[in-house]
Amino acid sequence: MSDVAEKELVQEWHELLARYSAVFSTLECRLQERHGIGANEFEALERLATCDFKCRSADLTGAIHLSQSATSRLVARLEKEGLVERALCEVDRRGIFVTITEAGREKYFAAKQTHREVLAETLR
Repeated sequence: MSDVAEKELVQEWHELLARYSAVFSTLECRLQERHGIGANEFEALERLATCDFKCRSADLTGAIHLSQSATSRLVARLEKEGLVERALCEVDRRGIFVTITEAGREKYFAAKQTHREVLAETLR
């Protein structure tokens, strides 16, 4: 790879990181101010609200792009707030399902407009 191509590639990477940081920071602030949840909590609620019925914890980890331990802590916080419930998988006792509660669904729908507003402002 030439020096010019490498510099362009690194520049593109830095621009992507800066854009991501700007969007995520704005989401984090607005969602916290208006709804008392962070961006990762919103992403988890959105994933659960759009699942057919329940979501395996491992699938949630992949969908919200956190480590397994970070997802577990996030789900524990949401469960403590009454926004989700956890249950063991009847077929595989090692598996855990997460479902959104009615309170979680209400929180999600209230925060969804804020989320979309921030995306429209920062990505367009």
